[in-house]
Amino acid sequence: MQFLHSSQGLLPCPRVGSPFPATFHDKHATRARAVWTDSSGTRRFKILPGAFDSDESRTAFARLVAELATSPTSATTRTNPGGISVNELLLAYIDHAEQHYRGPNGIPTDEVRHLKTACRFVRELYGTIPANEFGPLALKAVRQQFVSAGWSRKTVNARVERVRRVFRWGVAEELIPPTVHQALVAVAGLERGRTQARETEPVKPVDDVTVDATLPFLNRQVRGLVEFQRLTGCRPTEACRVRRSDIDMSGPVWLYRPTKHKGSWKGKPRTIAIGPKAQSLLREFFTPSLEDYLFSPRRSVEELKSKRAANRNTPCYPSHMRHNAERRKANPKCTAKERYTRLSYGTAINRACDKAFPPPLHLALRTGESVGRWWKRLTAEERAEVKVWRKAHRWAPNQLRHSYATKVRKDHGLEAAQVSLGHSKANTTEIYAERNLALAVKVAAEVG
Repeated sequence: MQFLHSSQGLLPCPRVGSPFPATFHDKHATRARAVWTDSSGTRRFKILPGAFDSDESRTAFARLVAELATSPTSATTRTNPGGISVNELLLAYIDHAEQHYRGPNGIPTDEVRHLKTACRFVRELYGTIPANEFGPLALKAVRQQFVSAGWSRKTVNARVERVRRVFRWGVAEELIPPTVHQALVAVAGLERGRTQARETEPVKPVDDVTVDATLPFLNRQVRGLVEFQRLTGCRPTEACRVRRSDIDMSGPVWLYRPTKHKGSWKGKPRTIAIGPKAQSLLREFFTPSLEDYLFSPRRSVEELKSKRAANRNTPCYPSHMRHNAERRKANPKCTAKERYTRLSYGTAINRACDKAFPPPLHLALRTGESVGRWWKRLTAEERAEVKVWRKAHRWAPNQLRHSYATKVRKDHGLEAAQVSLGHSKANTTEIYAERNLALAVKVAAEVG
């Protein structure tokens, strides 16, 4: 029978498969043997120093319990003289990341998705080798795979840094020696103009004419998001999260304090001023509940169904209603969400741009033709032309923030733009706000 060390003496050991360590008397070694099951389901053993039930044995067991509670993978690795493989290190870090990178609501952030993408390339190339053997050449080989995947230089550097973060965490958990991470730090990032990785174009403001041409092809909820961004200059995610409960309406200018924003994990506050025009816009989306998101795809679907029912020409016969009720799923997998996300918001903008700016006639969708048949009809060259056309005639929600920053900087100066955007440094605002070239031309004409 197995027994567990405790302050009350020896207690019966938990069942097999328990992650809590227990000890039993190893008769052949006359010492205590600790046994537990790790996260992968493997049974682990460790001979403790000193005689069974001695003070030295109890101290070693208490140390093992504390280490397993702090870092189960690290404590398990020290019982394996051969160390762990890259696959085991990646798996342990992803488990840590899924618990560490979480929002206030407990949902994992996008950082987990980016980490898994970077780790997938490492796993495919070097997953089976010992983690101690992963060096600078291996990191460069993984980086080349990133470049071959078509990612931009900045994205490649960011994901290489994520790979280094995995091994840095492994050093902190005593899974691998510090020399492994120190060697990986020697790999410098890709430099502009000295790599095959593509460069991304800087985000430019979008003109009002383009936005106004897109608005008729958006539903009322997304139009409200666009107009709210144009009037406040907030980030797309901040606009998607606006609720009445987060707005202070006590003054003539409302103050919106989002519960989550880009700098919330650093403890930075964020306050967005809402003027009279934006206030009038938001009132159109108020609901009885203060906790409702003002711009909701679920209400957009309800409004669409109500509009279709109002414009219906044929009566709603009972047989039709019964037939529709039988076809309707009780628990559908795909349902409209309570609020828009950055991705769903951008997708709605892209679809509206495709309708507002259709490609030339020889590339356009024909009347009565489905999208699948249209795309199959086009040749490879024509598909490439359509992609180029769409890229040139699409705009992203974040460009509205750049347009707002440029306008505020032109009318009120750089400091006003910095305060409105919520930046702590002016050089960050300069990335968003375009310089007033017309003013420079005027000065040159008068001075030079």
